[in-house]
Formats: sequence, C-alpha cells, structure tokens
Amino acid sequence: MLCKEQGITVLGLNAVFDVFVICKLNMLECIQKVRHRDKTPESFSILKKGLLSRVGFLAAGGICILYVRWSIMGTGPPAFTDVDNPASFAENLVVRVINYNYYYSLNGWLLLCPWWLCFDWSMGCIPLIKSLSDSRIMAPAALWFCLFGLMYQALFSSNGQTRRILTMGLGFLIIPFLPASNLFFRVGFVVAERVLYLPSIGYCMLLTYGYGKICKQLNKKKLVTIVVLGVLTLYPLRCIYRSNQWKSEELLFQSALDVCPLNAKVHYNIGKNLADRGLQVDAIKYYREAIRLNPKYVHAMNNLGNILKERDELYEAEELLSRAVSIQSDFSAAWMNLGIVQNSLKRFEEAEKSYLTAIRYRKKYPDCYYNLGRLYADLNRHMDALNAWRNATFLKPQHSLAWNNMIILLDNTGNLAQAEAIGREALKLLPHDHSITFSLANVLGKAQKYKESEGLFLRAIEANPSSASYHGNLAVLYHRWGRFDLAQKYYEISMKLDPSASGTKENYNLLKRKLDQQPKRRHM
Repeated sequence: MLCKEQGITVLGLNAVFDVFVICKLNMLECIQKVRHRDKTPESFSILKKGLLSRVGFLAAGGICILYVRWSIMGTGPPAFTDVDNPASFAENLVVRVINYNYYYSLNGWLLLCPWWLCFDWSMGCIPLIKSLSDSRIMAPAALWFCLFGLMYQALFSSNGQTRRILTMGLGFLIIPFLPASNLFFRVGFVVAERVLYLPSIGYCMLLTYGYGKICKQLNKKKLVTIVVLGVLTLYPLRCIYRSNQWKSEELLFQSALDVCPLNAKVHYNIGKNLADRGLQVDAIKYYREAIRLNPKYVHAMNNLGNILKERDELYEAEELLSRAVSIQSDFSAAWMNLGIVQNSLKRFEEAEKSYLTAIRYRKKYPDCYYNLGRLYADLNRHMDALNAWRNATFLKPQHSLAWNNMIILLDNTGNLAQAEAIGREALKLLPHDHSITFSLANVLGKAQKYKESEGLFLRAIEANPSSASYHGNLAVLYHRWGRFDLAQKYYEISMKLDPSASGTKENYNLLKRKLDQQPKRRHM
C-alpha cells in the first residue's frame, strides 16, 4: 500500500481466507440453517474460533489506514475530467453502468490475452457505448456469465476443496480490483494495466483449477497440456517484448499508437518526444492531430504554440495560446508563453498583462518573473526589470539567466559597484557558471581590477573555449592593461572562432596601429 493504494485490499483477502479456508465456511449449509432457523450451538461454532475478533481487527486497521490516506489527500478526492474517465461523466445512469461493465470485460480480456497494451487508455482511446445495438455490449454479458458460474460453484459446490480454491481465486481476482471499479468513487482512468497486478494472482489460480478440471473431464490430456504450455510460453515472450518497448519513450509511445490511434495523449507524447529530440516538423504534425482529436487539449496547444513561436510563426502561436487560456484560465505556463509571443510582436502592454496573469495564478514562477524582467528591460524600465529578476533569483537561486541579466543591465547603466556585488553573490551560488563568470569579469575589467578580471576570464574560457566573445573581451582587457602581446594573441583567437565579429576586427586594427607606432616613437 505504500506504493499503490490498491494494496489495502489485502485486508479483504485476509478476511476471505480466514472465513473460507481457516474456518471452512460452507455457504450452502449456512443458507440451509438460516432457512430452517437452526439455533443450535453448532451453528455458531465458526464464531467461537475467534473469527469476529480477527475480522474486527482487520476492519479497524483498514479504517485507520483509510483515515490517514484521506488526511494526506487533503480530506478530498483528486479532481478528474471527462477525458480521464468519460463514462463517469455520462449523464445517463444506464450508459455509465454499461460502460463500466465494458471496462471490466476489457480488463478481463487483458488478463486472458495481454496483447493490446497501452501506457494510457484515456482521451478517446475507448469510445463510449451509447446504444444497445453496439456489438461491444456482448463483452460484459460474457464476462458476467463466466463470473456468475464460478461464483455459484464457489458458494454451493458440494466439494469443500473446490469451494476453497474458487473462493480464493475469485477473491484475489475481484477484491483487489474493487478500488478501480468506479463503484465507491470515481477513478482517473478508463483502463490501467497496473491495477491488474494483484488480480492476476486470482486469474492464475482459476487457470490452474480450470486446467485440472479439463484434464479430468477429457481424455486428451496431452492436447490440453500442450495448449497450456503454449500459453505459458507465449506469456513470458510477450512480457519480454513489452519490457523492451519500455526501454525508450519513442518505442513506448509508438506501441501505444498502434493500440489507441484515437488517444490524443498518445499523439501529444509522441510530439513532445520528437520536439525534445529537435524534430520540430514531425512534432507539429502530432501536436496538431492531438488537438484535432481533443479540441480542448490545452497542453498540446501550449507546446505547439511554443514550437511555432521558435519558428517565428507568431500569429498562429498567439491564436493557439489564447485558445488555451480561454479554455483553462488558470494555465500559468500558457499565459507566460502568450506574453513572450506578444512581446515579440511588440505588443508590450498586452505582454505585461499576460505575465502578471500567469504570476497571479502561480505565485512562485521564477521563469515568468525572468521574462517579465526582459520586457521591462526592453521598455527601459530598469528598476522594474531588476526587481523582476531579483524575484526570479529569490524563488530560484540557481536561475542563471536572471543573475546574468542583472549584472549586464547594471554594467550597461554604469552601476559598476552594484553590478560587482550582484556578480559576486551569483558566483557564490553558481561557481561553475561560465556566463556569470564572464559577465563579472567584464565588470571588474571596467573597474580596473585587471588581475582579478583576468583570472575570471581565463576560468570562463576554460569552461567554454569555443566562445569568440570570451577571447575577444579578454583581449580588450589586456589592451586596456597595456599587455599588447597577449591582447594580440586573444584578438586573433577570437577572429579565428568568429571571423564576422566586426567589433573585434576594429579593436585588433587599433592595436596593430598602436604596435606599429611604438618603434617609430623609439626611433624618433
């Protein structure tokens, strides 16, 4: 139970085991005694074995565990939506009951034939049964026909061993599944293969019992044995194959697409996986399909809007993000991304409102404060920008970009002492961040603290030796310092790394002219 709440059902299994195996209760005899109003002492012999005290102890323990769990959940169940479990949101009671039973039959089929496996069965994976003419309605009928037959044998069979085996098999099959049945509370899924782990114990017991019964009834025992051995061979092979699909997100999501092509979440996850791998064109296709299947899929809209934003397709990105926040008004990430798009479109007032809305719904949002600071910096509202970036670093002390922007802004506005203080504070928290090291080195160089600035520049270059600006700025430091040979060396390295840097070329030419003039002055 510490891993999955379903584990609490073991208490019910203990009670069933106690009643039918330890106490060897015979339901048929109990019914007959009740009908004949038998009140002899022998009728209460089962109670004298301490059954009530043991069951009471289990019940008390279960109530305590449920109370603790309820407290942890905040004295309320989680909130689910119709895409998580569409049957539970159906207004018609008959539709709900039919679809719940259809879900039970699907779970039973997955135990019998675990071929169609999917990591997520929500979002249209299983369309609702809305009419009695739907052929799928035969599946629940077949399930209950089998279950009622087994229950009858478990309760009323004259063979005590048969009763105990079937009772325990059905107990392990049904009781652990009850939390996922929607009978007591709404669950957040349609089908979840993980809830079949414990019921599979009961299935194995019933399969073994059925094999034994068939062997006794039929003469062709070898044929039955071969069939069972074939099943026992196929199941491990299927398990190995399925385990390999779990080795990577790409394989897992593609396998789900074959099982649930109507599941918007599957298309969303494939799109996200492709986007993370830099395959934006393919990701766009899957995100669009996810939105087509579920027009209210705000996360797909947000992610697609982000990709379109990066590709400078700003107007469509704005439209998608606006739709997302209109569907889910408290979607902070979409509000922030909408603000970024509006900022790129130079609609600064709207962008500021979007950022502030995101922060209103999510108080601790350092990335949004960072982007708000960038907006204020573009508007030359320097104090507001610094305050926004300071909030970002307060909420997330490792926010490198916010620290770096504060240092650069203070440097550009001539506040070198404050820039140095911020830079030293940032470097204590992020001692290996080469961008902060580089920015602080620039500040110290302008403050004529050449030796310390040189050390920081060399640290930054060691961390990122391919940066032309790092070498170029170190060259500028040596240029100011009067160490012209070293300045020339680093200018040349910088130009080799980035031949298009016009500023570096100009500084290099200035240095060359100064070096050319030095011998003439000595000669004069």
